[in-house]
Amino acid sequence: MSSVAVLIDHDRGVPPGGALEALTAARRLAAELDVPVNAVILGDSELFATHGAELFAACASYGAAGVHCGRHSLLADYGPDAWGAALAAFVEAAQPAAVIAAGTDRGAEAMAQLAARTDLPLVANCVSVSSASDPWQITRIQWGGSLLEDVTLSSSLPLLTIAPHSVEAEPVPDGAADIETVDFAPDLGPEAERTLVRNRVTLTEGITLSTSPVVVSGGRGVGSAEGFAALEDLAELLGGRVGCSRAVTNNGWRSHADQVGQTGTRIAPEIYIACGISGAIQHWVGAMGSKNILAINIDPEANMVTKAGYAVIADLHAVVPAISDEIRRRRDRPLD
Repeated sequence: MSSVAVLIDHDRGVPPGGALEALTAARRLAAELDVPVNAVILGDSELFATHGAELFAACASYGAAGVHCGRHSLLADYGPDAWGAALAAFVEAAQPAAVIAAGTDRGAEAMAQLAARTDLPLVANCVSVSSASDPWQITRIQWGGSLLEDVTLSSSLPLLTIAPHSVEAEPVPDGAADIETVDFAPDLGPEAERTLVRNRVTLTEGITLSTSPVVVSGGRGVGSAEGFAALEDLAELLGGRVGCSRAVTNNGWRSHADQVGQTGTRIAPEIYIACGISGAIQHWVGAMGSKNILAINIDPEANMVTKAGYAVIADLHAVVPAISDEIRRRRDRPLD
């Protein structure tokens, strides 16, 4: 049966939030096409034995009626050539109505491989898709998030990626307790081994900048590497992470791993506290997924201030420690 297929671009059995967003977007598209949603998961036998039940349950919770399991020893870890070839084999066998993936680095790379192998167009970073007319009507993010482009797509097999944080991941209230699984064994030649993950280096433990519910970022206005101590203190009190702007990394005050922006990390915290950040478009691209933004800046006309839901027009060196002190005071105050 034809379906809207969603690639679950998991990392050793752990799906990113973007995959759940893609499943949510696929449900809406599948309703227009009157077809089910099926997930596509790639891995080896050990991965399915270890993580299969969790992955299948997550897919069912977000509306997948079935899962196509691509099994091969070369799919034990991520490799764009192997994943692209496996997806092409799936498309040939299953003949889906459309293929969707999250617009993550991994999802975008795997879908680009699929597009090249099938000689079909790929529309990346979509924020809305309608199949109600022919050609399909699509809105996608362009220029790093600075504009929305309306496009049309005519294709025998639409290939799409969903822009990160453009869709709220919503589980279905009646997700199936059991989900149908179908195995397929892609024929992967030696060329699939050209790009495979061979080893890993752990850069961070626990929550990361991209997953933290609270991010406290500093820009040029922080003034120095030492000035970030107050931001580190506040982030620790709030259970969050510290980020920064590109100007900070250019000055050598923080590592590039802490940079929020188009060429850094895209975030979507519950609250983003931007301290001394002007808010250039490149930085805004990385921060615009934040649920709430508090800007602390001496310039009331700064771009980050005008875009923020809340703003404090004052010196961050006075405001940030004051916030930390107030948090401590309230925590230490005995209950009435």
